[in-house]
Amino acid sequence: MDDLLVVGAGPYGLSIASHAAAAGLNARVYGRPMATWRDHMPPGMFLTSEPWASNLSDPESRWRLDVFCAFRGLTARHGEPLPLEVFAEYGTWFARNAVPVLDERTVTRVSPRAGGFEVVTEDGRSRAARTVALAVGVLPFAQIPAALKGLPPALVSHSGDHARLGCFRGQDVTVVGAGQSALETAALLAEQGTRVRLLARAGRLRWDDVPAPLERPWWRAARSPHSALGPGWLNRFHAEHPGLYRRLPEGARSRLAATTSGPSGAWWLRERVERRVEVLLGHDVLAAYEVPGGLRLKTASRNGGVRVLDTGHVIAATGFRVTRDRLGPLSPGLRALLATAADGAPEAGPDFESSYPGLFLAGPVTCAGFGPAMRSVQGAAFTAATLVRGVRRRLHTGPAGWPVPPARTRAARDVPHAVEG
Repeated sequence: MDDLLVVGAGPYGLSIASHAAAAGLNARVYGRPMATWRDHMPPGMFLTSEPWASNLSDPESRWRLDVFCAFRGLTARHGEPLPLEVFAEYGTWFARNAVPVLDERTVTRVSPRAGGFEVVTEDGRSRAARTVALAVGVLPFAQIPAALKGLPPALVSHSGDHARLGCFRGQDVTVVGAGQSALETAALLAEQGTRVRLLARAGRLRWDDVPAPLERPWWRAARSPHSALGPGWLNRFHAEHPGLYRRLPEGARSRLAATTSGPSGAWWLRERVERRVEVLLGHDVLAAYEVPGGLRLKTASRNGGVRVLDTGHVIAATGFRVTRDRLGPLSPGLRALLATAADGAPEAGPDFESSYPGLFLAGPVTCAGFGPAMRSVQGAAFTAATLVRGVRRRLHTGPAGWPVPPARTRAARDVPHAVEG
């Protein structure tokens, strides 16, 4: 029986596995490495975080993004957006070098069993583990507005559904949303010859400022420090102190979440959108009907006006909503046992353990408790180190006969694979 099975091979899952191996645990990761970036984001997109804030986490910080870029002869500079395909390639390189056991099969069910859990993969095979870490990313939680639900995928899709946008070349597409995903999707569509409009509930689009230089006078840095989530002391608190964030009363966390910056676009994207994309602000989709050749949308504006427009396809770049019921790999019985927060997301303890002993949660699913850092790659380091300590604690308190291997010292740490290109 394994000590730990990690479900999901994105930045959080891979980082957890690396820390677990260094702690001497018998651990295994399931999933296609960096699948969200490789299979659900079209070419031409860029990373919104700075390169120095985009490292996956291993205990010795050997497999950083800058090391990968140097090895590849690439540049990763502050203030210069990094192509997503480079980041995805970095993640797969990290997996080869920092993760001992990686199984690319998809997990279809996680169920309780005596002494731990049973994990079943897509081919029907099963494996037992004393603990499980669920690091499934954001895709299971894609949110589509109520007015667009129930329409066929040929007419309505989520922005996370597309690894390519070429199928929309020459067509008419409406993108719904005002965040980075909506804005970048609209820009890419326009640049390939698609007639595209952006429809947003917001009254204006928000754009991030050009980042200040890393080296600057101390008084400028003190006034607005850099952080993985953007400039400013509040962003820095969110980015660097998720453990303290969790200790706040739930009401205080809710107020902080409400005051955190809402949807916005990267500074380098603004000109590409404003130059080529039709933008309809202050509009909400009331209804959508299938008509010959596509969809008819009925929208309401802030001033009370109603507008009808026809389009060939709608891409809903409307974010993600984490709820317990969307934790698909968990068996229905196990899902039902999980305690939830006020927003319906499953609760996670201080070491990321859910209310069901031995089941740990990681990534965006833990935002309600640990804050917006859990939506960024930066949060993987805190999560991996804290969660693995929690796994070791759970193994210590498990049924008699569960041996807990000693954590490896720095000198004893070995890397099972040579550096690969």
